[in-house]
Amino acid sequence: MSRLKTAAPVFSDRGTRVALVFALTAERLSVFYEHNKPLTEAQGAALAADWLSRSQRTLPLDERRHLSALSEAMASQITRTLSREAGLFTAHEMMESLDPNYHSELAQSLMLECERLLDDAAEGLPTDSPGRG
Repeated sequence: MSRLKTAAPVFSDRGTRVALVFALTAERLSVFYEHNKPLTEAQGAALAADWLSRSQRTLPLDERRHLSALSEAMASQITRTLSREAGLFTAHEMMESLDPNYHSELAQSLMLECERLLDDAAEGLPTDSPGRG
């Protein structure tokens, strides 16, 4: 939960996808807790396109929708398991962590969960399966 001066991160294709799931999950949580209304998969895919364009990257629509669905699954799990106060805190930490100079252990653990979701989806496992190991 501190600001650090760091260089802009360099993302691999996989890293971009993980970061995108994280960013979409953060946005979904923020919208849910601020407006009590979830984003649709299409809205998530549109947000993904916006996020990618800001970082001068692109992904096909079907992949953006897939990543949007993964972020929806993660956001749904968070909203089902956390109190409103804890959910607001989590959304705030995730949104702040979109700034590469902001460090949050909570956000780092959620980034690892995004990575696990992406790996599980690539292996054909259900997105709500328990973590490995």
